[in-house]
Amino acid sequence: MVALGGNAIKQADEKGTYEDQIGNVRKTCGGLFEIVKNGGPLDRMIVTHGNGPQAGNLLIQQEEGKRLVPPQPLDVVGAMTQGQIGWMLQQTLLNMFKKAGGRLAKMPVLAVVTQVVVDRGDPEFRGENASKPVGPFYSKQEALQLREKRSYLVKKVKPIGDRVWRRVVPSPDPKAIVESVVIKQLVDSGALVIASGGGGIPVVEEGGVLRGVEGVIDKDLAGERLAEAVEANIFLILTDVERVKLNFGKPGEKTISKMTLPEARRYLREGHFLAGSMGPKVEACIRFIEWGGERAIITSLDKVSLALKGKTGTQINR
Repeated sequence: MVALGGNAIKQADEKGTYEDQIGNVRKTCGGLFEIVKNGGPLDRMIVTHGNGPQAGNLLIQQEEGKRLVPPQPLDVVGAMTQGQIGWMLQQTLLNMFKKAGGRLAKMPVLAVVTQVVVDRGDPEFRGENASKPVGPFYSKQEALQLREKRSYLVKKVKPIGDRVWRRVVPSPDPKAIVESVVIKQLVDSGALVIASGGGGIPVVEEGGVLRGVEGVIDKDLAGERLAEAVEANIFLILTDVERVKLNFGKPGEKTISKMTLPEARRYLREGHFLAGSMGPKVEACIRFIEWGGERAIITSLDKVSLALKGKTGTQINR
C-alpha cells in the first residue's frame, strides 16, 4: 500500500499548472514503476494520493466563477480532484508498463472513485477545530483579508518562506471504505489500483443512504483503512523527507531510522509530530501495525527502493 504525498503531484513552490503536475506525476510513477518491475513479493500494489493543493485551488475557481456558473461543494470538489489525479497516475503508469513490454504490458491499471464513511459528529466539523490545510500559502495579511472577505478559516502551518498561513477545512477521521470489497477483488486479480484519492470523498450514512459531507480526509489515515481492506503487508508513506525527526526544528533535533510500536505511540503522545503534517502519518503507521501489518515505512520518493530494502527511511514495526 503506497500513500503519495502532495509533493508527488505539486511542489510547494509551483503554481500547479497542468505541465507542473504531469511532470511531477511522471517522476512519481517512475518510482512506482521500479517497485513493480522488481516483482517478487511486491508485484501487487495499491496506490493512494493527496489532493490538498488541487482541492484548494479548485475551491478558489468555484468562488471566482460563481457569477457565471453555480459553485460546487467541497465533497464534489474532492470527487473532481480524485478523478483528475487518478487519471494522470493511471495513464502515466499504463504508458510506462506498455513501453516496458513483457508481463507489465498486460498489467491492468485503473483509478476507482472512492467514498469513505465518516462520523457527522466528528469534532473536526465543529467551530475552529478544522485542521486540514488546502490550497496556496498566504502571508498573514493575505490570510486575514481572506478571513474577513470570504470567511475562510485560516491557520499557521509548516512555513514556505514568509508565507505560513493556509486555509483549513474539516478533516474527519475515516471509518470505512465504501468500495473496499470491489477494490480488494481488483487487487487480488492482479490489477494496480489507485483508490481513496485525496483521502476519499467523505460521506455519512443516514437511514441507509450515503450522503456527501464537506471536508477533506487525511490521505494517510484513509490509506491505512484501505491497507486493512486489501490486507496489505507493507504500508509505505512517501513524503518530502527521507526519515522522521524528533524535536523537528528545535534544539536536540534527532533523525529516527527505526521505531517500535510502543516508541511510536510515546513519541506521538509527547507531541513530536505536528498535526496536519507528520502527525497523521505516524498515527496511520501505528494503526496499521496495530491492525496486524508487518511493516510501515515513512520516506521520500527518491529513496523508495532503498527504504523497501530496509536501508533508509523510518521503519516502524512491533
